[in-house]
Amino acid sequence: MAKVVSLNRVRKQKARAEKRARADANAAKFGRSKAEREAERRRAEKERRALDHHRIDKPE
Repeated sequence: MAKVVSLNRVRKQKARAEKRARADANAAKFGRSKAEREAERRRAEKERRALDHHRIDKPE
């Protein structure tokens, strides 16, 4: 005989799986590792310093 299955449980498991798949897709699309964020921060800081060093002050 067939096994008795709670339809609510199946529906909730399916919803969780879809939500997890959507979260994984967003993490791959938008997420960055801590090392990547730190490297980006350091690169931006280096660019800002280089730009500041090349700034020409206006004589007053």
